[in-house]
Amino acid sequence: MEPSPTAFPVPPVADLVPQYIPQETNGQAVSPPVEEGISADEIALYDRQIRLWGVQAQEKIRNANILLITMKALANEIAKNLVLAGIHSLSIVDHELVTESDLGAQFFISKADVGINRAEAAAPQIRKLNPRVNVIVDPSDIKTKGPDFFSQFDIVIATDLQPDTLNIINTATRVNHRPFYAAGVHGFYGFIFSDLIQHDYVIEREKSNVTTAIQAETRTRSVVDVKDKKENGKNFEMVTKRELYSTWFLASDAAILPAEFLRSRRRLKAVTPILSCFRALWEFLQLQNGRLPSTSDDLKMFTVLATQKHEHLKLPSETLRSEVLRKFLQNLGSEIAPVTAVLGGQLAQDVINVLGARQQPIQNMVIFDGDSMEAPMYALHPEGGLGDALLPLSVGAGTGVAMENGMIPVNGVDFQPIVV
Repeated sequence: MEPSPTAFPVPPVADLVPQYIPQETNGQAVSPPVEEGISADEIALYDRQIRLWGVQAQEKIRNANILLITMKALANEIAKNLVLAGIHSLSIVDHELVTESDLGAQFFISKADVGINRAEAAAPQIRKLNPRVNVIVDPSDIKTKGPDFFSQFDIVIATDLQPDTLNIINTATRVNHRPFYAAGVHGFYGFIFSDLIQHDYVIEREKSNVTTAIQAETRTRSVVDVKDKKENGKNFEMVTKRELYSTWFLASDAAILPAEFLRSRRRLKAVTPILSCFRALWEFLQLQNGRLPSTSDDLKMFTVLATQKHEHLKLPSETLRSEVLRKFLQNLGSEIAPVTAVLGGQLAQDVINVLGARQQPIQNMVIFDGDSMEAPMYALHPEGGLGDALLPLSVGAGTGVAMENGMIPVNGVDFQPIVV
């Protein structure tokens, strides 16, 4: 089942309590303690979404501490949806300053904010959306954080970052067993990646005459438990399913399409060539120290890389047309509000689904193509084990050491977060 590319529907915040002023400990803002049980005021405030996913899911949402890295247009949309949904806290890490180019698609800032830290400029407007949510700003560089930093969050979301940085953060989230999302946009094109490591969710459905077996459904998904339930004279079953994931490093380059794609030329022809373009871009950025293609030699290199990625995915050569490459390159480095709204809404919706554990989550790469207005999902995984098997949780746990040169030092040795 592919998630809808529609933006996450959020209720209006109509009856807000006075804004919480965060405390400080050693110069760092900290979240207030979570009150036990959801209040009557909160039930009234979040009534429409509680009707969608229930009180228990809303309680999980209200207890969630989310880390959001880089406050650009895509993160604006993610922050808006999560804060309106009623999470406990949103911590924003961004060391960059607001520039003139940020004003085009970012709605939490204005011209008066140029030269101010991007997270600090956006935070006051985010707090106004829902003063019940504690919004914490950290103006430091995420690359200065040690692996332990990520352990305090329930979910980590990294947007518009270099591939090497995403690789490092994903390794740190795996060390701490924390769900990780990466996302980015370039004009009409964008992506969402998720590494939930191992995620269980429960589907409630009316019981049929066919017994639900505890078994694998796909390579990544299996049924692990089934419980019967009777309500209003009807028989239901609570089916617990488990999804297994792989890392950003593998999904962004080495992983191939699922076997059902490789067996069907029709399905291969339907795969968006923007997937090959993004994979080429990620490798180009790594080879060129984060610089976007700009010269004629760069364009030649990008074309070669895109062709190689397309062939590695076993996609038909005729789908990677020169027009596709030209449009993709022309969109690099830009932000378009409707695209960030769609992708940001879809990512926030999936975070809510994961917190509530009542719906199937993204598995594991969504590619948004603004030309076709489609956002297909592909399960991109390498051969071999998935989930916890990719990275022992004991590796690097509790080091508290910052990242350096694309590596996390562990016990005095540089541990490169490349796991195969």
